[in-house]
Amino acid sequence: MRGWCVAEYTIHAGHTRGLGATPEAGGVNFALFSANAERVELCLFEGGEQRLDLPTREGDIWAGHVPGLAPGAAYGFRVYGPWAPDKGHRFDPAKLLLDPYARAISAPLRWGAGLMGRGVDTAGVVPKSLVVAPAAAPPHGPRRPWCETVICEAHVKGLTALHAQVPEALRGTYAGVAAPAMLDHFTRLGVTAVELLPVHAFIDDRFVVERSLRNYWGYQSLGFFAPDPRYGSTESFSAMVAGLHGAGIELILDVVFNHTGEGDAEGPTLAFRGIDNASYYRLREGGYVNDTGCGNTLNLSHPMVLRLVMDSLRHWAQLGVDGFRFDLATTLARGRRGGFDAAGLFLSTLRQDPVLAGLKLIAEPWDLGQGGYRLGGFPHPFAEWNDRFRDGVRRFWRGDAGMLPDLARRLAGSAETFEHSGRGAVASVNYLASHDGFTLQDIVSFAEKHNAANGELGRDGHGENFSDNLGVEGATENPAMCAARAARVRAMLATLFLAQGVPMWLAGDEIGNSQGGNNNAYAQDNATGWVNWPGDVALAAYVARLATLRAANPVLRQGRWLHGRGRADGLRDLVWRLPTGAEPHPADWHNPAARCLCMEVRGAAEGSENPRAAFAAFNAGGPCRVMLPPGNWVLALDSARPDAPETPAGAGAELAAQSVQLFLERS
Repeated sequence: MRGWCVAEYTIHAGHTRGLGATPEAGGVNFALFSANAERVELCLFEGGEQRLDLPTREGDIWAGHVPGLAPGAAYGFRVYGPWAPDKGHRFDPAKLLLDPYARAISAPLRWGAGLMGRGVDTAGVVPKSLVVAPAAAPPHGPRRPWCETVICEAHVKGLTALHAQVPEALRGTYAGVAAPAMLDHFTRLGVTAVELLPVHAFIDDRFVVERSLRNYWGYQSLGFFAPDPRYGSTESFSAMVAGLHGAGIELILDVVFNHTGEGDAEGPTLAFRGIDNASYYRLREGGYVNDTGCGNTLNLSHPMVLRLVMDSLRHWAQLGVDGFRFDLATTLARGRRGGFDAAGLFLSTLRQDPVLAGLKLIAEPWDLGQGGYRLGGFPHPFAEWNDRFRDGVRRFWRGDAGMLPDLARRLAGSAETFEHSGRGAVASVNYLASHDGFTLQDIVSFAEKHNAANGELGRDGHGENFSDNLGVEGATENPAMCAARAARVRAMLATLFLAQGVPMWLAGDEIGNSQGGNNNAYAQDNATGWVNWPGDVALAAYVARLATLRAANPVLRQGRWLHGRGRADGLRDLVWRLPTGAEPHPADWHNPAARCLCMEVRGAAEGSENPRAAFAAFNAGGPCRVMLPPGNWVLALDSARPDAPETPAGAGAELAAQSVQLFLERS
């Protein structure tokens, strides 16, 4: 007994059928995995701390049942065992540990000196795990096919922190994401899925705290079952899911299973390190493998760590989540020897799961370890973030020489990378910008990163952004320069929406949001990292028009690959053309001065669908005349005249500099 408790509880033998705290008739069952522990104490907090030894051990799971305990109870664990870092063991019963399976925690996690030091008791400074009653399973979400999917990547807080039309009490919360103003915005812009940066309970780590900053992005997870309390409760998270689903919008979560917020050997002991360091982490000669750049790497080769991840994914799926984006997914696919294995334990387990395999699964196909860049290496049903699309499209519109072949590959869905093992043309998640890097507005406003506010002397963030300030670094009021930047942004957005694959944009890019040239705003929980509403409403209307065109024309979002093959009507499904109307010869493809490429698209040769054809011209150079293929065409979009109505087209069209035109076959 430690301190004074309102009630004293007893503990009895427990069961090991489920891990974590499970409310049952008459009490709560607690179960914790630790293969190397010698003793485990359950610590209950009700006015003070009461310690109860878990009396049951079955294999490597410790358990106990506490009669009379109810949902809402606060608890933690103290785990006893050897202190032998050279053998991977770092047990310290002075540390109160979070339950890895906790469905909620009592407060946000933030590093402090009181967490540190072997033998220093931390019960007074760490949040507590909370017992949560099971929630009723919500109805299924919209279940949209990939070929209809349009993703908006957003941060829970940053999305609405400055949104005047979201009630002040809801700004920066789960409830704010599904506020009527946001649902109207998403619907108007054709968003079918919102992809949220991490919502798992995370820590403001020492690295940011000592610089008086915060871990804004949240990529330092510790509670894989608990929504972070900074943004609201479990109930408000569920209400957000219901609100999005009611608007026909899916929810995708960015999940961080490659490492935890405990960091390296100098980091705090908050959960996994103190429960069973040798099991939870990949170790080499007693030290942490660091394929993630964050100090440690979770050991998904261990069956109980794999179970933790799979149980977490199923938990969020049961709350109605429609998909997951796996941060540094290469790490998750590394085997016992550290090499990438597309047929390895985690990916194979996930792919065979009858619940999870049917959700949207997106890989960030790289990490910082040896051989970590694996774009195109993930199996069906995974889609992947395609950084080659990001970089290639930026370079084309910047005017780099010799970019026509690369642009053609990106517009056709990056078949050279993804067309294997039965993967379809929706395997590529195409994007111009994401949370990690410049915003779209900053791509056309800054030639260099400006990250001084991060306190790392400018060493952080990507050095090569393929950006272009068009003559002046940063914001300007020069009308000609503002017009040139706006034209390029519209052309880049048109390229995104007219390419085969799945389009994704960063929240705020649709209204011209800037981060002042900061291309690594991970610690900027302020106006730098937040979306600045209302922004450019005309640009938002243009994005809405692009989304409407894409949705209304299946030829722009096909699931089958296009390779210029003949169809039953004798026409080819994909034809590349020069502005003259001629098809490019090898010398044309490799002409370093070429800046304009045209694309004629029809339904895939292998399919039975016959959507109306499209012809698009992409001009990164000066004004030119484009000749259209034979047919009856209508000009549906001109990025240089974003408000121009649809008009009939003749044999040719005048194409402005830095612009895209889309023609559709007259129905």
